[in-house]
Amino acid sequence: MVEYKCFNCNKKVSINYLRKKIRCPYCGSKILFKPRTTITKVKAR
Repeated sequence: MVEYKCFNCNKKVSINYLRKKIRCPYCGSKILFKPRTTITKVKAR
């Protein structure tokens, strides 16, 4: 399941809520992001 986080208050926002509005239900911010689950390491040459 895809979860988004609010950039302002850092709370989780469900995808079901985002179908209705594109705002954080807690603080009203319009900036949301998907947190990465895995860390990718790149080796420099």
